[in-house]
Amino acid sequence: MHLAEAIEDFLRTLDGARGASKHTVSAYSSALDQFSAYADAELGPMQMEDITAADLRPFMGWLHDRGVSKRTIRARLAAVKALFTHCVRMGYLDTNPATVIASPKLDRPLPTVLQESETDIMSHSIDLSTPEGLRDRALCELLYGSGLRVSEALQLDVGSIDQQRGTVRVLGKRNKERIVPVTTTCVQAVAAWLERRGELSTSESHSALFLGSRGKRMTAVAAWRAIRAILGPVTESAKKSPHVLRHSFATHLLNNGADLTAVSELLGHSSLSTTQVYTHVSVERLREAYAKAHPRAAKEE
Repeated sequence: MHLAEAIEDFLRTLDGARGASKHTVSAYSSALDQFSAYADAELGPMQMEDITAADLRPFMGWLHDRGVSKRTIRARLAAVKALFTHCVRMGYLDTNPATVIASPKLDRPLPTVLQESETDIMSHSIDLSTPEGLRDRALCELLYGSGLRVSEALQLDVGSIDQQRGTVRVLGKRNKERIVPVTTTCVQAVAAWLERRGELSTSESHSALFLGSRGKRMTAVAAWRAIRAILGPVTESAKKSPHVLRHSFATHLLNNGADLTAVSELLGHSSLSTTQVYTHVSVERLREAYAKAHPRAAKEE
């Protein structure tokens, strides 16, 4: 079977028997059009059974040379693999040469973090004359001081934080429970908020630690808005989300000598590799400091 016939048969099956959405069919069609253009330009007329893994690998380089991003290359390759899988399923091919082709790894962007000095500014920039301000300060201190996800913090109840022991019991992803230390500053901030919590509390408040303006458990959207407003005058970074505080927690611990495994456990990561991105942040900051301070580095620039 010729490549063009195989593509047509695959798309027809995708649109009909498999009931794929128009968007999916369009995406596969566009990807396979590019693969067909590559084959015509680089391989010449070929039957499907004659195409090998060695013929498929240069397709990624061909896309890269045309300015296609790694993410799009992955999608294009996935379409090609689906085409060959279809051909094997239908009996057109005995083997699938695309199974041995590895997709390009995506570059993981470095997380946005605050400078340690900026966290001090954050703590002193919140209006503490209102219950909302006290609540927001307590939330910020918990996210930065203990590295919680905002969803984890908003699930907490009034009794979740053991003020005597300085710990908080957290229910993380996949219902995995962990106990995380909280700072003295956080304990004090939570205590100050609890003194004014009753001003937002209603009959629907129950035991939720953080309340929204209507007295119900605070939502993620409300927390995001509050923290974005707080971080606005603190940092010039475009990202001003609750997760920036979690990123800052991990990065500052590692910058100050904390063990990677311990940080991973505090964050509730299931894999140590997830935590390793913060070591990259630390290295980048060292490079920046080196470039600014070392006389030889300054001259080389």
